[in-house]
Amino acid sequence: MADVVPFTDNFSDLSNAQGYQFEFRCERCGNGYRSAFQRDAMETGRSMLRAVGSFFGGTLQQLSSSADQWKYDRATNSAAKDRALTAAEEVSRAQAAAQRDQIWDQAREKNWTADLDLDTRAKLTCPGCGLKAEGGKFCTGCGSSLAPTVHCGECGKEAKAGAVFCSDCGHRL
Repeated sequence: MADVVPFTDNFSDLSNAQGYQFEFRCERCGNGYRSAFQRDAMETGRSMLRAVGSFFGGTLQQLSSSADQWKYDRATNSAAKDRALTAAEEVSRAQAAAQRDQIWDQAREKNWTADLDLDTRAKLTCPGCGLKAEGGKFCTGCGSSLAPTVHCGECGKEAKAGAVFCSDCGHRL
């Protein structure tokens, strides 16, 4: 049984009577890959037979004529075309995998925290007395809650800490 060649709609068949070539492209970014041209051994043999037949004539001329008449449909998946497409798809898949791996490698190598100040501890300003607090739920100076007050964008009323909806109008906070 022949190897299964997966169907894809993002490639063009550039094959001609002399051989096979395919072009693959990304449907998102448009990048592409064109496979190397692979000569068809059967067509090369027929071409040689035609050349010898035209040179010597006679029986060889008749054989070369029959080779020209023996046509097969190049649009169908001949074994040679399947092998050429499989090899070209493998190269395309390898390139895509390498590109993905390189992106991940570069993302790992980049310092994404260079701009962050990890040494300075975050400080809040107490809404009651203005003292800089270094954490906790309440101010150590006046006992006020350090949770930010949230006002409803619809009715303007102050909402309770942690509320998702306004208790007066039901608007999402």
